[in-house]
Amino acid sequence: MEEYMKSENYINRELSWLDFNFRVLHEAKDKTNPLFERLKFLAITGSNLDEFFMVRVASLKNMVNTNYKKKDASGLTPKEQLEKISEKTHNMVNEQYNIYSRMLLPRLALENIVFLNRKQLSDKQYDFIAKYFKNEIYPVLTPMAVDSSRPFPLIHNKVLNICALVKNNKKKEAFATVQIPSIFPRFIKLPDSEKKSYILIEEIIIEFISELFKGQEVLCAYPYRVMRDADIPIDEDDSEDLLLEIEKNLKQRERSEVIRLDVDLNIKKELLSRLKKELKIENEDIYKVNSPLDLTFLNKFYSQSGFEKYKYKPFTPQISPRLKNDDIFEEIKKGDILMHHPYDSFSTVVDLIRKSATDKNVLAIKQTLYRVSGNSPIIAALEKAAENGKQVSVLVELKARFDEGNNIVWARKLEKAGCHVIYGLLGLKTHSKITEIVRREEDGIRRYVHLGTGNYNDITAQFYTDMGLLTCSKEIGEDAGAFFNMISGFSEPNHWNKLILAPIWLRDKTVEMINREIKHAREGRKARIIAKVNSLVDPKIIALLYEASCAGVKIDLIVRGICALRAGVKNLSENITVRSIIGRYLEHTRIYYFYNDGAENVFCSSADWMQRNLNRRVEIMFPIEDKSLKNEIIHVIDIQLRDTMRAHIQHDGIYEKIDRRGKEKIDCQEFFSEEAIKRSSENNEKKKLTVFIPKTKPSEE
Repeated sequence: MEEYMKSENYINRELSWLDFNFRVLHEAKDKTNPLFERLKFLAITGSNLDEFFMVRVASLKNMVNTNYKKKDASGLTPKEQLEKISEKTHNMVNEQYNIYSRMLLPRLALENIVFLNRKQLSDKQYDFIAKYFKNEIYPVLTPMAVDSSRPFPLIHNKVLNICALVKNNKKKEAFATVQIPSIFPRFIKLPDSEKKSYILIEEIIIEFISELFKGQEVLCAYPYRVMRDADIPIDEDDSEDLLLEIEKNLKQRERSEVIRLDVDLNIKKELLSRLKKELKIENEDIYKVNSPLDLTFLNKFYSQSGFEKYKYKPFTPQISPRLKNDDIFEEIKKGDILMHHPYDSFSTVVDLIRKSATDKNVLAIKQTLYRVSGNSPIIAALEKAAENGKQVSVLVELKARFDEGNNIVWARKLEKAGCHVIYGLLGLKTHSKITEIVRREEDGIRRYVHLGTGNYNDITAQFYTDMGLLTCSKEIGEDAGAFFNMISGFSEPNHWNKLILAPIWLRDKTVEMINREIKHAREGRKARIIAKVNSLVDPKIIALLYEASCAGVKIDLIVRGICALRAGVKNLSENITVRSIIGRYLEHTRIYYFYNDGAENVFCSSADWMQRNLNRRVEIMFPIEDKSLKNEIIHVIDIQLRDTMRAHIQHDGIYEKIDRRGKEKIDCQEFFSEEAIKRSSENNEKKKLTVFIPKTKPSEE
């Protein structure tokens, strides 16, 4: 396998991630997408880039600062990675603003939707913003002058600010800054009888900023924003209380190193020099853009009502007739149930927890929580269960990035309600998605288990695609019990029936199954691997896939985001295809398929093929053994492999959209939406699908 692990065979993970964000940006350019959906795609690229800088770029900077020079799998040192990231990101930011100003704003204007600057206002509109500033904004603002007696203030992460150059009556110039309070909306609707007109709040503040500096002359003012390092390590070994340690960590983030500065393109040299000095930032980390800064505001603009005709046609997640039965436990006893969210409603999972909280026969509920919504109905149901005397055990992963604060609140709330709360395992993130419900029935104790590829978050479940399995299999129930005993105590089970766990043996099992396909291919038998993941980074898995390709195994990879593997390279990966599907929903499902000489092994998992998932996280991969459910999943990956509308195909690291000429137009996400609606109809068998009907086996095309 060593021969396949040369650095030229790998794409750097950070550059691959930026390629993914470029694919999202492509959707903002695509005129076939509804107008407001294009705005949303543009906003997503902005929020993606923010997180990328706060975590990945920050981590690389820390490596450089500690003189860490070890090369990654692609042969790049941290310093070299930062240089390439900077070049690529500056190009991306330029592209973002070109799309915004040259494509989307003119298209909005055609629909009589306009963003005005302070110089474009009518008298009526100017009077409106003057009153709005005086009555609403002015009382809240706090101007911060910087001089010998007043040090440079703390500039908060990702918050918009305005810097100003101010001259006093002695002709002396000084620097000042004003934070734009986040309590105000970023955009304000203006009075306009003909159009829907808006102005950004920074335009209003800059117009009247002299009101904050009475007796001074404001020479100029410009918006700016900083990003700080959010990659602060937690020393779990020295921490007696992980919850308190993480709370301290969250406070440190606000004062961590500045890693990026966004400024207005026209900012005066004097102001930029002062910002550079005070924030201790280099030129390559400064992004000059043609305002507005921070395009993530388009997410909130998208969420306004009244613009439905510019969005995707509304879709209501469906509940199959089988799950409409009042007694869900009886339905699960009849056979395993597979759900494909958001096409199948996540409300089924929420209702199962709610029902368990009040069911007199339920004795215990055990669950892992990684990310939940701000007003989680699952948390409320678990509280109710504890109040009703059920034994409730919940693992709340406090180390879930950017959800730490939210999870601390939920952990304390659950403890107060009487739940037994576990804060994750030392040195490992618990990323598994599993629920065990212990119920007393006429024939004894029965365990009901939910296993999923995504989080127990009722909000994200509306736009993340994920798979969930409901089962009362005795073997999986025993494994679920062993899993919770392991994470809550010192239990170390030496035997598992069905569940495959990381970091224990998920890697070994994956290697074993890939090697089996290699063996079959070398023996002249049909060999096939299909994997649908969020990210493919692990060098050893990639090298093994290269070996499988060279042995003749046909490999199809559906990788939404980072992919360090080079597809379609002669004498290396000729038998490997890689596609990335970017669409209305965020593709989050993890599915693994191995032909196994016709036995067809199918698994779902919480884990991607990344070192962190296989080595440093508690993950679960679970088999789909019911024949009809197995065929359902094979059907899903088959349709995704046939997608011609949303798929980007990779060849040797370069992604391109499929040439649709002469091909059937298949949008897999639209297909599954229509299919779910038809499947939920009682007369489904009598109705004929009006879209492409797939084969039941994965396509060989």
